[in-house]
Amino acid sequence: MIPSSESLAANDYSLTVFSSKVDAAEKKPDTRNIEEAELSLRESSSLNYEEARALLGRIEYQKGNIEAALHVFEGIDIEGITPKMKLTLSKRVDRRKRRSNDYASPPMSIHAVSLLLEAIFLKAKSLQHLQRFREAAQSCTIILDIVESSLPEGLPENFGSDCKLQDTLIKAVELLPELWKFGDSPHEAILSYRRALSHQWNLDAETTARIQKQFAIFLLYCGGDASPPNLRSQMDSSFVPRNNIEEAVLLLMILLKKVSLHRIEWDPSILDHLSFALSICGDLRALANQLKELLPGVINRKERYKFLALCYYGAGEDSTALNLLRKLLHSSEDPHCVPALLMASRICGEKSNLAEEGIDFARRALESLDDECSELEGACNLLLGVAQSTHSKSALSDSERVSRQSEARQALESAWKITSMKDPNILYYLSLENAEQRKLEAALYYAKFLLKLEGGSNIKGWLLLARILSAQKCFVDGETVLSAALDQTGKWDQGELLRAKAKLHIAQGQFKSAIETYSQILAVVQVQSKSFGSGKRLHKDGSLRSFELEIWHDLAYLYISLSQFRDAEICLSKSKAINSYSAVRNHATGLLYERKGLLKEALKDYWNALDMDPNHAPSLISAAIVTRQVGGQSNAAAKSLLMNALRVDRMNPSAWYNLALIHKDEDTRSSLHEAAQCFEAAAVLEDSAPVEPFR
Repeated sequence: MIPSSESLAANDYSLTVFSSKVDAAEKKPDTRNIEEAELSLRESSSLNYEEARALLGRIEYQKGNIEAALHVFEGIDIEGITPKMKLTLSKRVDRRKRRSNDYASPPMSIHAVSLLLEAIFLKAKSLQHLQRFREAAQSCTIILDIVESSLPEGLPENFGSDCKLQDTLIKAVELLPELWKFGDSPHEAILSYRRALSHQWNLDAETTARIQKQFAIFLLYCGGDASPPNLRSQMDSSFVPRNNIEEAVLLLMILLKKVSLHRIEWDPSILDHLSFALSICGDLRALANQLKELLPGVINRKERYKFLALCYYGAGEDSTALNLLRKLLHSSEDPHCVPALLMASRICGEKSNLAEEGIDFARRALESLDDECSELEGACNLLLGVAQSTHSKSALSDSERVSRQSEARQALESAWKITSMKDPNILYYLSLENAEQRKLEAALYYAKFLLKLEGGSNIKGWLLLARILSAQKCFVDGETVLSAALDQTGKWDQGELLRAKAKLHIAQGQFKSAIETYSQILAVVQVQSKSFGSGKRLHKDGSLRSFELEIWHDLAYLYISLSQFRDAEICLSKSKAINSYSAVRNHATGLLYERKGLLKEALKDYWNALDMDPNHAPSLISAAIVTRQVGGQSNAAAKSLLMNALRVDRMNPSAWYNLALIHKDEDTRSSLHEAAQCFEAAAVLEDSAPVEPFR
């Protein structure tokens, strides 16, 4: 049976003494060994040396004698038998195509090929058990190379169904990427995954889905960046992923589509990974679309509402998110869902027209808390305080405003105590609320506490501390704080810090330094635009382009104050190139005309700004000032504009000052008394005004 003088049984028996065990007890070899031998004997009338080693190695592997099995498998001359296996596989396909037997017989039986491929696979498994992962991967690659080169167009349907060839191939395809991963070869792992999915291996739907999911997970979390795939079958108009995230998203979206078509079972982790992928690339609108495409019943309806609301909120579509949450929180659905109540309160809390509803959501969340969870109770009080603070700004009377502010501060202090003074988010809003109420000492205390708690890791904390110091007229200290923040921050995240520093320079009359700082910001913005594209965010409130727009406006205002009108015009033209529809740009243009003495042209631009944004406080104040200067109109129009400005920004010293001038001009006892109060308010607010708004 073995055409060799060497006795395998004699040579390999002694190795079993030293072999490692996978299981505590030896496994009995199954009858497939005998069946394989019988099939090979029937087809070729002999069992050659390699086939005998394959059978003996399988027996040792099934017993758990890994080292003995590996020794036997290593005796197989893989290079010598590879051409025969390739020829056998290709001839078998030709025979299936031609349906004829009038050509030379293949050099091996298909059962022998199956037996030897399984031996190569078990060799890879043995090496895997011994943690020799790279060698195992190389062994596994041989199987795929043999089949792929023999059958370049892929395996025909039901190919190898009469033997174990297809089963071995599927296992090898799935195992290879895992071996490269354990062997610390991420590039090879990615290529193996792509190879598994691009070649026709006759994989069943579940196996293909499993490989796609594992590949997507590896792309998302491997920590490296793979080169884009180069697919031979790629159409010119087809989408080609440019990076790991795009390729992972594509794979996960394909899996969701398969779920919708009932080709595979629903796997909740697919949605979890897709959520992560689309969140980090900022495309939550696409995630919402994927959720809507899922058939009813795949996920719970209430979960769908909550998930979709999160997506729309993350995509900046607050009104859509809020409408979904209102449906979820309806009495017929889930009115006591605390996460939904908190999200709804967060959406409403910072919008003046929805703040009252935000207060209601926060209170309902507090009432719906079943257990003693300090974190959730703290979050409820935080959102309640934020909503009450926003609601206080729309108060009609001073007493009502003071009462609401007091309630807001109490809610925030309660949140701080409940969370044992360990939540930086609560501390930030507590400091912010005190700063806006001009309780600067308390605001400074909380801001310093916040900086210490976060270890200086958050730009918001540095900025708030610098603004509070500027309100106390400690400009040098504020500059020191910003310099420390800049030292700890990467250059792509320094935009807001540099802007605050420039405004501190202006407050100290250091106009040349301010211009240099603004120029530095614009240089960083331009480099960043070329490096990362317009979608890269520089700061939390908008895109890179909107931040650049604000810097051009800052520079325009600075040049106008220095009467450098030509430079101011250049800045405004740059602003217009970015966005022609801007209330701030129209206000700056009006201010430029006003400084030139062109009052009618200035007033026209102020009205244009108010057409774009009726609540733009600087335009309301400027329009009131010019209206009084132009003449022909009563003080009532200017007073109305100033009252609107104070409704929008009650802490604006310029609005109070100009309102005081109107009362003074009326020259009655009551008006003079009101003028004195307005002058006093303007003086107090001017003395405690930060270089830029606290919020």
